[in-house]
Amino acid sequence: MTLTRRLTVADAPAYRDVRLAALHADPAAFLTTAAEFAAQPLSQLEARLAPDAPGLTLGAFLSGDLVGLLTLVRESAPALAHRINIYGVSVAPAARGQGAGERLVRAGIETTRTWPGVTSLHLAVMETQTAARRLYERCGFRVWGRQPDAVRRNGQIFAEDWMVLELGRTTPHHEQASG
Repeated sequence: MTLTRRLTVADAPAYRDVRLAALHADPAAFLTTAAEFAAQPLSQLEARLAPDAPGLTLGAFLSGDLVGLLTLVRESAPALAHRINIYGVSVAPAARGQGAGERLVRAGIETTRTWPGVTSLHLAVMETQTAARRLYERCGFRVWGRQPDAVRRNGQIFAEDWMVLELGRTTPHHEQASG
């Protein structure tokens, strides 16, 4: 069974290993290359997992080993603070097909439901990542657009599908019915 929890500074070495493995296994799925990530000092990764970091990273564990990652980042501008962006979702190739990805995405959804004022989750998935897109769709996300020519790598051009999960709408002040 897959366990999910928020990663802490103590998880930084395992985080490094799992993220690096994902970047090597699916380079077209991510903007960061394995070489760029490997060059980051451990202290930078620890800062990413600190309690006061701007994002929150969840990990999926199978038999006590970290096998999956998902990062949630709330928009900082007040006009956009109702939005959460999901980044860096990955599951180790050997752990795929065991539900870790779906558990991570659903844990991310449930986590953000507890955050005041959050009404939507957003992510982008490369056009080549059909299994990932199907996973997000199973969890309630829908594609709302496609950015052509989004990423260029090694002479190839990739589009990104932009996806959203609407958690609930609050009526803006100017639309409220007068009494």
